[in-house]
Amino acid sequence: MHHKPVIAANWKLNHSPTDAKAFLSRFLAQAPKMNDRTLVFFPSAITVTTVVEGLRERPDIWVGVQNVHAEAQGAFTGENSVLMARDVGARVVLVGHSERRHVFGETDAMTTKKMALICQARLVPMLCVGETLDEREAGTTATVVERQLSAGLAELDDAQAAGIMLAYEPVWAIGTGRTATPEDASAIHSVLRTALASRLGERAAAGVPILYGGSVNRGNAATLLAAPDVDGLLVGGASLDADSWASIVRS
Repeated sequence: MHHKPVIAANWKLNHSPTDAKAFLSRFLAQAPKMNDRTLVFFPSAITVTTVVEGLRERPDIWVGVQNVHAEAQGAFTGENSVLMARDVGARVVLVGHSERRHVFGETDAMTTKKMALICQARLVPMLCVGETLDEREAGTTATVVERQLSAGLAELDDAQAAGIMLAYEPVWAIGTGRTATPEDASAIHSVLRTALASRLGERAAAGVPILYGGSVNRGNAATLLAAPDVDGLLVGGASLDADSWASIVRS
């Protein structure tokens, strides 16, 4: 099954609303509407509204949030909820990004709760999975990503599970300049596809886009996208510059 590739920009802790306005005016001038791919921006929570408003004329581009809290509301100072994300116009939520796991200590159990809440709110979760360098060297990559996927799907029904997006991001390749080869990416994407198929059946599994993330740039984007089972890209640093991002989305 051929996917429309999903090309996603994770801005992490960068780009204020003012920066985002300047970015969008420069980017949109170089990126006419493309029906053969889905573009997603993940700005910081404070910048989301500005990006949604800046893309009013571009319903082909989705906006997401980088994280939500594992409870829908309550006494959780500093957090953002799924309902707030939906209300502000977000359509996608990143879940279990390696920085959330490794910098902020998020567990598989938290991933399980967040995935369920996001699906209940009728938003699309983009679940991130990936191994550390130690895990890769120990040969446990497949086990690690299967465990993370299984935690993400644990409380979803089959229809919800078939509606997610997945992103494989080897932790050793994020921000390090080391990129998994297209062969590395295909191999793990194939492991993920097989795990999805055992839960959902071949056909539904084929409908779940699996993105690659980890030191993607304009030099390697096209090669990665061409690799078997790679249905898109989750881009960090190279998405922060409007010109570089425009050239990646045209890959």
